[in-house]
Amino acid sequence: MEDIKRRTRSYSSEFKQEAVKLALSSSSPISATAKGLGIPVATLHSWIHRVKLKGKYVADADNNINVAEVLAENKSLRKRLSRLEQEKAILKKAAAYFAKELG
Repeated sequence: MEDIKRRTRSYSSEFKQEAVKLALSSSSPISATAKGLGIPVATLHSWIHRVKLKGKYVADADNNINVAEVLAENKSLRKRLSRLEQEKAILKKAAAYFAKELG
């Protein structure tokens, strides 16, 4: 039998950075970005996962975005939003109660 070699393609680190930047900044799905770049979807997902684990990716030549900080801020904002929604629901109930008592 003939040995079947699996062809693996290597990409430059600059290409990986640009692909991740494009995927994270684009409004289109990651799969569409991968298809547009001609790379496997799983490959792009793994690059994005590695970037998120490291916590940083280069957005521009002189501008770094810390993904870990953005994710932490997003988490805290979601928590705050949830608390504010609960407070709003309580105030609505109180307003309805007092309107009923006065009316």
